[in-house]
Amino acid sequence: MDFAFSEEQEMLRRSAREFLAKECSPKVVRRLMESADAYDGGLWKKLADLGWTSLGIPEQYGGVGTFLDLIVVLEEAGRTLLPGPFFSTMGLAVPVIIEAGTEAQKKEALSAIASGSARATLAFTEPSGRWDASGVGLSAKQKAGGWQLDGVKLFVPDAEAADYTVVVARSRGEGEEGVTLFLVKGRPKGMTVKPLETLDMTRRWSEVRFDAVQLNADAVMGGPDKGWPALKRALEWATAALCAEMVGGVQKVLETSTEYAKTRQQFGKPIGIYQAVSHKLADMLVLSESGRSATYYAAWAVEADAPDRSLASSMAKAYVSDAYRKVAGDGIQVHGGIGFTWEHDMHLYFKRAKSSEVTLGDATYHRELVAQALDL
Repeated sequence: MDFAFSEEQEMLRRSAREFLAKECSPKVVRRLMESADAYDGGLWKKLADLGWTSLGIPEQYGGVGTFLDLIVVLEEAGRTLLPGPFFSTMGLAVPVIIEAGTEAQKKEALSAIASGSARATLAFTEPSGRWDASGVGLSAKQKAGGWQLDGVKLFVPDAEAADYTVVVARSRGEGEEGVTLFLVKGRPKGMTVKPLETLDMTRRWSEVRFDAVQLNADAVMGGPDKGWPALKRALEWATAALCAEMVGGVQKVLETSTEYAKTRQQFGKPIGIYQAVSHKLADMLVLSESGRSATYYAAWAVEADAPDRSLASSMAKAYVSDAYRKVAGDGIQVHGGIGFTWEHDMHLYFKRAKSSEVTLGDATYHRELVAQALDL
């Protein structure tokens, strides 16, 4: 069993790093932070031209490459805090469409995404903030020839830029029973998007409200009341993808902090020679390498459909959530006073770490899933 990336994937990594260093510099990130939706159509087109919007999508829908190729790109995107709907489209919505979509839905939505002409997102969380089936309360009721959606979704990533929204709704019962998925195109009457003011300004989150939204029957993904099994599998893909983005951020913080410790001097010597700093950097390295290993295994397990794919994705998310938050916080400490300023980029990584920590469930949630999987 070989977990090393292929030469082609390493070439993809190098080209992605070079591209993002040029097109997604800290200056660009800060400019997009100040924009209305943190989205640059020109940058998205460049991503599509590179083929990134087709990674992990089946070939019959215009896709190229594998999920592991997407993991490589997402890791590099995490290094630069790439704003915009790349993760929400490729990491969240696409896995659900692949797992639950009808053939017609896949042909339309996946083909549009692969070509770069469409973006998508997943509307899951509600006021409870839960990422399990018990948190799904948005009402879906059958009407003549279709469905009506009523309710609100919170913290929907990049909703303003999305052409397709995968909506998780409850059609009956409670828990895992009665969860129905819908693929909503555009913004039908009664669907409103309200941007939220959140900690992480590099990623836009919105409240999406559904007031008597009428959908045709063909908007249902995978059949009424049958959405949870497919959604659960899709969330395993999404969790591995998010972890890849997170470990990219961890590595960037480590590299930046190490370089600062080599050049910043106190008492005529680099601060890195002092144990208080060097030990902290060593701990950051351990967290970075361990998180990366857990993420790579989770990505492999998901793509290979290994028996432990669910366990692997939860173990990775639990570990990387804690690791990113800890490393980002320590990175600020290594930089001292300058690390606390708005002008320095460390706080951007800390804020991304905090938002990613709770996305798709925090470490406590995933440790509980691990315990359940191991019958503990």
